[in-house]
Amino acid sequence: MSLPSKFCRKSPLELFNDPTKPYINVCAPMVRYSKLPFRELVRGYNVDLAYTPMILAKEFKNSSVARDFDFSTSPTDSPLIIQFASNSPVELAKAAELVFGYVDGIDLNCGCPQKWALNEGIGAHLMDKPELVKDMIRTIKGSGVNLPFSIKIRIHNDMRKTLSFTKNAESVGVDFIAIHGRTRRQKSTSPIDLDTIRLCKESLQIPVIANGNVFSLEDANILCENTKVDGVMAARGILKNPALFAGYESTPWECVDRFIKLSLGLGTTHYIFHHHLMYMFEDFMSNAERKTFNTLTSIPAIVDYLGEHYGLQVG
Repeated sequence: MSLPSKFCRKSPLELFNDPTKPYINVCAPMVRYSKLPFRELVRGYNVDLAYTPMILAKEFKNSSVARDFDFSTSPTDSPLIIQFASNSPVELAKAAELVFGYVDGIDLNCGCPQKWALNEGIGAHLMDKPELVKDMIRTIKGSGVNLPFSIKIRIHNDMRKTLSFTKNAESVGVDFIAIHGRTRRQKSTSPIDLDTIRLCKESLQIPVIANGNVFSLEDANILCENTKVDGVMAARGILKNPALFAGYESTPWECVDRFIKLSLGLGTTHYIFHHHLMYMFEDFMSNAERKTFNTLTSIPAIVDYLGEHYGLQVG
């Protein structure tokens, strides 16, 4: 892992008690995409809390190579939640021990709907394993990892089943819950279930974060107004426009420029660098430009292209 010396961290729980904010702005855990350069970027655009990508606890625990690839942080990357995918209380606790002092909270992924995750018994598969989830919460809360622990879930078709799941998690000490308002079988174009999110918020004593269909600051405000949640989380929307929580309707050039410089300074892969920029330029590039941009096979080629066509200056 690319870690600095241990440093002073900020508790995510303090964010929920800020009387000056109606809700907190959250950058979602996104496989591959919510790595350090992107987190540093969005923190400059009113993001209060950021998550790492989903990380497999077993591989993280067993492999230094996996740790180096999956996780890095910095003194300004706080408050930070690391999200693990696991179905083993022991493996989850051991993975959490490795990052103690470098993150501000641990999250258990109970929402990934991808087929491979379901086959592995992780992600949204855990929505049908409430007792196992309770065991994992108990194990973390009873360990020496004295950090806030959260879960990120998807909903069931039956509102009562979702409520029971969240109440069970609350009963064994989970500190807050993020709710994606779709079932694991629903597509990203489906509307989110505001009623279930609202019911959970009304019924729980812990903070609740809502996730789904947030592509603008107005979307975030409406989601909070309709559910009365404590936080609003963006995923696809913040990939396309990292400045959305700052009220920008589309990605400003300064945001693109800063992302490039952060990525070059902190390190990234061509794949991640390229895809982030493809999302940010989605509304600006013509089809012909996009086809050309998609053929660029190295970071230097991308930087040269943006310098020639958009005036990017690096160095």
